[in-house]
Amino acid sequence: MKKYLLMITLSILTIFALAACGSSEDDGETTGDTNEDTTEGSADTEYNLVEDGKFTFAASGEFRPFSMTDASGEMTGYDIDVANAIAEELGLEPNPQKQKFASIVEGVKTERFDAAVASHTITEERQKEVDFSTPYYYSGAQIFTRPDSDVQSLEDLEGMEIAISKGSTYSKYAEEVTDNVKTYDSDVVALQSLAKGRHDAVITDFLTGKEASGEGLEIEAKEMIERSEQAIAVSKENEALLEEINAALDKLRENGTLTEISEEYFGEDITTVPE
Repeated sequence: MKKYLLMITLSILTIFALAACGSSEDDGETTGDTNEDTTEGSADTEYNLVEDGKFTFAASGEFRPFSMTDASGEMTGYDIDVANAIAEELGLEPNPQKQKFASIVEGVKTERFDAAVASHTITEERQKEVDFSTPYYYSGAQIFTRPDSDVQSLEDLEGMEIAISKGSTYSKYAEEVTDNVKTYDSDVVALQSLAKGRHDAVITDFLTGKEASGEGLEIEAKEMIERSEQAIAVSKENEALLEEINAALDKLRENGTLTEISEEYFGEDITTVPE
């Protein structure tokens, strides 16, 4: 009889033990799901980063005032400040990388950089290689000449020598009217060369030309060729990161940060669609 009672007792204890184990397992799964839903968890699991905990972005450092390199080798400018603000929204450390403009898109495509915050115009050609965020500013191509030039429009540049930066989308406008197109590593260097008497014109972003003129270069703005949207480039394999960047840009628009950065560099808001 004692033996029978002992067996019953052991059976009851075993049932309680198994129930306890089952409860613990369920609790563990629930806790795991909750952790995955946190911001920190999503940063680790939803998108890839070149370097953990850092937002690694590329800019040329040669496109004043969007990105420029100071005496210490650090990049500053509108693009850099926007990228830093995005990094803060993502809870990541900004990790700027200086790269020649012509090779930045390829660097993003091959995932050497998490993104390019480098004043890239959204074009069909580039969209075949990378994905783009919503625009973070609006600009456009403009012709710049020396003050003594009679050139007013693109048609006036028929057969003349036009300078642009390597990798610029503005090459298509120059090639419409001439085969004599010279390229430079940066728009600023092209404008400096123009002011020194080389070339007949430069086609560049109107804000860059405006900045160069304001700093004393003897150049003159002529026809505005078109308006364009500038956006952040992200690898097509990193869709989740693109979504996070767009969410960050939405917040920076809503709280006025983008406007504040724009007005600091340009004295006006370039983050809204021009009328």
